[in-house]
This record gives sequence, C-alpha cells and structure tokens, in this order.
Amino acid sequence: MKLESALKYFNPKSQQYDATTPATGSDSLTGTDLMGAVGFCQSKAPFGISAVLAKSTGSNEETYRTVEQLLQYANRTAPKLLRKAAGAKLGRCLMVLSKLAFDEYARSASSTAPCQHCNGTGFNHVMRSVVKYPGYISAVDGEEKIPPRIVDEMVREKCTRCDGKGRVYARCRCNGTGRVRDLEASKRQGVPVDKECERCSSRGYRRLPSSMAYRSVALLVPDLTQSSWSRNWKPFFEMLVSKCEIEEAHADAVFMKATK
Repeated sequence: MKLESALKYFNPKSQQYDATTPATGSDSLTGTDLMGAVGFCQSKAPFGISAVLAKSTGSNEETYRTVEQLLQYANRTAPKLLRKAAGAKLGRCLMVLSKLAFDEYARSASSTAPCQHCNGTGFNHVMRSVVKYPGYISAVDGEEKIPPRIVDEMVREKCTRCDGKGRVYARCRCNGTGRVRDLEASKRQGVPVDKECERCSSRGYRRLPSSMAYRSVALLVPDLTQSSWSRNWKPFFEMLVSKCEIEEAHADAVFMKATK
C-alpha cells in the first residue's frame, strides 16, 4: 500500500475506514494497523513522512518540521564556496533556500500564489482620462455650447492577470493535465491525438523560476553575481529539492514494507 493512499484515512468521511473492502479473511488492514504503520514509518523516516504530510495536507506544523529538517541537512552539506560567500549571513541564506526548496517540492497544478501584478489585491491603480462632464451641444443648431470637462486622475481597475481574484494558479496552459492536442498528428490520422506539453514537460505546472531564489539571496548577499549563483548556489538549491523527493521515496518504501 502506498503512503499517499493512507492519507485519506486521517479524515474519514464514513464509518468504513479500512484499507480494503469488508471481508471475512484476516489479511485486511484496519485503521489501527494503518496508524501503526504510519507511526513505524515516522520513526524510520521522519523527514519523508513530514514532507509527504506537509505536501498533501498543507499543515503548518508539518511544513515547519520539514523546513527545519531540510535546514539541518543544508547546514551539513553546504559547499565551502557558498559558506565563504555568505559569511555571517549563512544561516539566513540557508533558511531562505530551504523554504524556497520546500515550496518547489510541494508545488502542484493546484498551488496558488499572490498575484505579483496587483500584490494580491485584485486591482491596479492606473492613470486614466475621466469625463467629469460630457458637455452640451445645442439641439437647434448642433453647435457645442459647453465643452466637456476631462480630468486625468488615478482610478482602480480589475487586474487582467488574475481576473480580480488576487491569486494566480501554478498550472500550465494545459490546465494541469500535462497533455495537449497534437494538431498535426490529429489532422494526419483523422482522430484526436495528444502529446506531452512542451511548456511544462508534462508536469502540469510551471516551476518556480530560479531568479526568485537568486533575488531573495541577493538581498542578504549584495555582492552575489549571477555567474556565482549559477555555478555554486543553484546546484545546491536543486539538491535541496531533490533531497525532499528522495526522502519521500524512502518513506514510501518503508510504509509499503510495513503494510506488505
């Protein structure tokens, strides 16, 4: 049994919360068995189980625990050049990288973030020409008697990027499916043919740009250059993301072994 399949038993919606359908055999897993397996998995792979729970449930407590363990791993494995460049601000830099690495790991097609174009408000303040008085044209001779009064002032308009919602989804243009219609193959074969989305590499969502992590670290280390980031910092940041995925796979293997 996979670990992600056991997460639904934390919030059962009915009285039946066993892992299998009702049967008379003794090989069916009960809720007690599952909770025992989760506890065993937590003792053997605490990092992985915390990462899975934080990613799936969005628990603030599990998120804090995962970032804390990722920060400890970053402190042990930080390269010498990175330590030298960060200096006294190494701890803060590693905290920023650990938090962003977890955000990248937990990112999915349903993830949302505040819109950067409106700062999460859903509206933008722009300068527009506002007609205060339309003027008056005589109905007798058709001449303008009173000219219109137009004033340039700041108005609030709905953000076109987030459609006034204040938040944007991380999903790609493929709507999170990772598949798009292949128009040429469909026209050639006469039937609908899909292919992998080239924008998101069939992930279904856009990855966090590394420039975001670079700008965050550059606020703490002003002397950090783009070349130094790409050579020393970016591989370490990607290693932190991979660490979360490795720990998740390890926790899944331990849980499957416990429920086998």
